[in-house]
Amino acid sequence: MTDPTPPHPVERLFPFVIKTRALLVGRDTLRANKGKLHFVLITEDIAEASREEVLRDFTHYPVVQHFTAADFERFFAVKGAKAIGFTKSGLAQSIYAELKQFRINQPLHPAKPKQPEE
Repeated sequence: MTDPTPPHPVERLFPFVIKTRALLVGRDTLRANKGKLHFVLITEDIAEASREEVLRDFTHYPVVQHFTAADFERFFAVKGAKAIGFTKSGLAQSIYAELKQFRINQPLHPAKPKQPEE
């Protein structure tokens, strides 16, 4: 039987997120920085209405639901945050790869325009 927990927890990467300033905290900040955003991480204890709002506002980005607000405070020293984002970087890609199993949406990709038939 295989152990479902990875040998190295994703939390080991979080100090580097703080050091590189790759963290965006709060829904308003996330909305204002969509061009820099790689993915959104929301807590498991977020209100259902807020969860739906995040899913609606960030349909083009992966949304991952994991951890609690207390975990965010412990890992990132942000009090009361229920939604955070990670700016585009190799570090964000690594974190997302380890949290991908907790993704709650399928990001929309704009459809390519159809070529007119001749």
